[in-house]
Amino acid sequence: MSPARIARLMIPWLALRTAAIAHATPGPVYTLIGAHSTLTYTFTQAGAANQGRFKKFTVRFDPDAKRLAVRIDMRSFDTGDAQRNSILGGRDFFDVARYPQARFTATRLERTSSGYLATGPLTLRGVTRTVAVPFTWRIVETDGRRVGLLEGSTVLERLEFGVGQGEWRATEWLGNAVTVRFALRMAPVAR
Repeated sequence: MSPARIARLMIPWLALRTAAIAHATPGPVYTLIGAHSTLTYTFTQAGAANQGRFKKFTVRFDPDAKRLAVRIDMRSFDTGDAQRNSILGGRDFFDVARYPQARFTATRLERTSSGYLATGPLTLRGVTRTVAVPFTWRIVETDGRRVGLLEGSTVLERLEFGVGQGEWRATEWLGNAVTVRFALRMAPVAR
């Protein structure tokens, strides 16, 4: 067999092999850059919108493996009002002494026309419910490095998770719907 014929036979094989290797090499996993990320919630009390935020949380996103995991330190919440914080941290609401962490792990991640939809169990105050969280994901160049931006929001019903016991179960003065918003800057890390 001539060298030219061998080369003609080898080129398609090499192209397929190179494509397979390139496809098999997964991209990076992304972890939270906390100083440039926000996780907030908005609730209605006596007809007025109020906002709070969580100061400590972790997020890990693996776009190739379609995995998203969030851990929230519930003790890190802040509404900007000491009296409200005291009530929300107590047994009738977040009960942070017994339930110091909330977790969300996507068991399904699918592309949508506007971004992604992560579906999976959210455990809050010891109660686990399946929730769907829409978000967008993009890679940008900032300060000379590539970072990921993961942004979105979802609405939760606080009573489904037992947030609001006793007199606080009534929705006359405290709404049931809570809007959770997140704007996360993520750094790529090696696998």
